[in-house]
Amino acid sequence: MEIRSTTDEDLDVFVDTVHAAFGRFPETPVEGGGLWWSALEMDRCLLAVTADGRPVGTAATHSFELTLPGEILVPAPGVTAVGVLPSHRRQGVLSAMMLHQLTELRARGEFLSVLLASEAPIYGRFGYGPATYTARLKVPRHAAALTVPRAGAVAHAPATGSGNGSVEVLRRADCGEILEEVYDRYRRAQPGALSRPHRWWALRAGQPPISPAPRYVAVHRDADGVPDGYASYSIESGTLTVDETITADDAVFTALARFVLGHDLVSQVVFQHVPPEHPLRWQLADFRAGEVSGDMDWLWVRLLDVPRALTARGWFMDGELVLDVEDPFLGGHGRYLLTVRDGKAACVPTDREPDLSLDIRDLGSVYLGGTAPSTLVRAGHIRAHRPGTATLADALFRADRSPHCLHWF
Repeated sequence: MEIRSTTDEDLDVFVDTVHAAFGRFPETPVEGGGLWWSALEMDRCLLAVTADGRPVGTAATHSFELTLPGEILVPAPGVTAVGVLPSHRRQGVLSAMMLHQLTELRARGEFLSVLLASEAPIYGRFGYGPATYTARLKVPRHAAALTVPRAGAVAHAPATGSGNGSVEVLRRADCGEILEEVYDRYRRAQPGALSRPHRWWALRAGQPPISPAPRYVAVHRDADGVPDGYASYSIESGTLTVDETITADDAVFTALARFVLGHDLVSQVVFQHVPPEHPLRWQLADFRAGEVSGDMDWLWVRLLDVPRALTARGWFMDGELVLDVEDPFLGGHGRYLLTVRDGKAACVPTDREPDLSLDIRDLGSVYLGGTAPSTLVRAGHIRAHRPGTATLADALFRADRSPHCLHWF
């Protein structure tokens, strides 16, 4: 078997192979684009080919930027379109492709990669760990009233006609540039968020509101008329479903939530992709009215160069830890002294006794601050060698805000 890079001429073969791997058929093109594979970068795709030339496996990466704690942007290859034909599963094809891909990414100088896992048990063995989480919040229309903040905050300002801003309803087809600009400002401030390259918007390759699927968009504008948030939504059978609410401002989120919760002729509102610990549920006058479901992992992170990764992100307290890190899939092992001073980290090899022993997948999970190291200690995955070490690690790896990713790829 050979694993080789693809060219533009391989697009049809690649697309047919990955669809066959998942037992599906390619969608019929629609006016305005919208096919997810139109965003593929063929020089970043791989084909696994048998000795007689038959394609049996696929893998690819997108060129993204990932926002780290501290509003630091770094390159982050987004692994996608990974599949093996049913006739060739459990024969080492997937492992060979993953090894080839990770080795290639390292050779390019990448220090991490990310993916969305189709099945949770698959990617841990290749060093990926779940790092951001998301959930769905369903609110019945009859119990959708928001309470007045007891601290006197401005988050309860009316969504329209106030000095704090206004909401305008537009069709998705009429506000593409606004969505792109607002999302880009948001993702630069949100840890765990991925960039959406312009070509994705231009090709409309993805899920709503990127795709051509008809949507209404509630666009929030500040007092000067500048768009600073949006909520993409659709209504079917009495349910208003919000694809995503994009803003870095809690007051703007509240204004958009108030707008959709007040929509007439719907029986319930469903917010997709609500970040963990988001305050919206607490803002409901009836706390029990908000039903949380679909709580799941979203972005998985894989570190390829531990010192570069740990020194790249921002930190919010001083301290030091000795980390003993195993990387079974790539055959690596390292012990590192992580020292944080004034928001910056140094990470160097050391022979000191470890404070924490952990697998590379566990380091990926805690890297963005969305998974507490103590949780993985209690789960038996990370070993804390001294009392208090897990508590220190929790405080040290904490992010400035909870990491969240809602981009699909």
